[in-house]
Amino acid sequence: MRFTFAASLLALATASVAPAAQPAAPAIDVATLKDITKTLSDDSFQGRAPATPAEDKTVAFIANRFAKAGLKPGNNGQWYQDVPLVELTPTPGFPIRITGGKGPIDLAYKADQISWSYQVQPRIAVENSDIVFVGYGINAPERGWNDYAGLDVKGKTVLILVNDPDWKTQTLDGPFGGRAMTYYGRWDYKYAEAARQGAAAAIIIHDTEPAAYGFNVVVSSNVGSQLGFDEPGNHMDQSKAVGWVTNDGARRIFASAGQDFDKLIAAAGQKGFKAVPFTGLKASLAFDQGIRRQKSKNVVGVIPGKSRPNEYVLYSGHWDHLGICEPVAGDNICNGAVDNASGIAALTALAEAYRTAGQPERSVIFLAVTAEESGLLGSEYYAANPIYPLADTVGGVNIDSLNVIGKAKDVVVVGPGKSELEDYLKRAASAEGRVLVPEPTPEKGFYYRSDHFSFARLGVPMIYFESGDDLVEGGTARGAALSEDYIANRYHGPKDEYDPNWDWSGAVSDLKLFYAIGRELADSDKWPNWYPDAEFRAIRDKSRAGK
Repeated sequence: MRFTFAASLLALATASVAPAAQPAAPAIDVATLKDITKTLSDDSFQGRAPATPAEDKTVAFIANRFAKAGLKPGNNGQWYQDVPLVELTPTPGFPIRITGGKGPIDLAYKADQISWSYQVQPRIAVENSDIVFVGYGINAPERGWNDYAGLDVKGKTVLILVNDPDWKTQTLDGPFGGRAMTYYGRWDYKYAEAARQGAAAAIIIHDTEPAAYGFNVVVSSNVGSQLGFDEPGNHMDQSKAVGWVTNDGARRIFASAGQDFDKLIAAAGQKGFKAVPFTGLKASLAFDQGIRRQKSKNVVGVIPGKSRPNEYVLYSGHWDHLGICEPVAGDNICNGAVDNASGIAALTALAEAYRTAGQPERSVIFLAVTAEESGLLGSEYYAANPIYPLADTVGGVNIDSLNVIGKAKDVVVVGPGKSELEDYLKRAASAEGRVLVPEPTPEKGFYYRSDHFSFARLGVPMIYFESGDDLVEGGTARGAALSEDYIANRYHGPKDEYDPNWDWSGAVSDLKLFYAIGRELADSDKWPNWYPDAEFRAIRDKSRAGK
């Protein structure tokens, strides 16, 4: 399904673009794209999970290919930036037991729910915890919305809806941006807010459309070991347990409490909704977990600038994937070929293109980050501990999954209307005979789901875009069908494997845009900013004050 959006957003597709000389991209080496994607997604790399033996093999391979592409080690003569992580491995198979209602309910692990903990301690137990339905679990004073108003959830289990209250809106009008997800709709925000409120457990109710993926993706992404930053305090300020419950499982809980599921879901979308305690209902779960502390690695390469080496342009992409995961037809390796071996291949091919074109005026950083699949940890760590100052980072491009289904006529900006980098993209797309179109599924919140967000939230203008569905061969019908097939059958599963029959023309077309934007930034003396009403503008202005 596709949606019609506000005229201001449609202007992305129709706005005229002033003619501007575009830096011609050297030929993109398709052999590099194929070789790196195929190698990194081979079974011998075991799905590239961070803090496993496969990591050493992965980062060594990337550093070697960066060096062959002409990059210099980017961390004071070293290829790597250490990222301190802690790995928590819960004993699998534990249920969530619900008592006190019309009858006890055992929510089975993986079939009905998937739960884990961020707290670094060997035993996690939530016992006879009162259950409260808190709607969308949002506390947004600037929007006049607080699902926790007048509520004390300390020691309690909160049930939370995924996405924003107005996600069903077919336009971009609403208290939370209408169809477009805000950060309040993301699962990580909901867990963080529940922890701030003192909840013992925070469980999100799964629904495929607002979540943007099926429960199988929730399971494959969260079963087994979980990674977090290894920090003082051991994350004891987090809830004891977090997780997801299937829609059917949630309905059983509501029914046991004598509550009308559909009626309460509808009420939760209205301003002024009051949380509903499920009087008498109790939740219990317990599990042991192994604790292992280990440093992971970001891989950093750089092309030093010719005339302004202390100003930086950034390309980012994540090297990690899910490792050993839920088996499908006997295959338990989540290879992550598209997501994101292809992105690392793109970084390397771009580095080769820069080598061919010659040294840029500004320095260009190529950053392959770890633990994106665990919550953008590698990029967040770099942004908090930058090798190159963020205030001196002009802007950048994030690459997460290449188009391997064929060249598209259109380009989708993920999170449009935010920064002047969109003007750079418009110029690059126009030179390629392509048009910008509105994001077709803004309810999926992709803007908050990849590594550009770690830099954007600290003020660095970053752009993230991808091919649209309007394929040169087959149009939007074929493009949408292939995209939906990937999400349903390969995304975050063992079937995301290298295919020698892929059509790389779309990837090459997109790489020309990645190159054009970065090269224009690298050879210019301009400093693009966020648009005046963007949420990151004030942060950028403060960081650049006096420069």
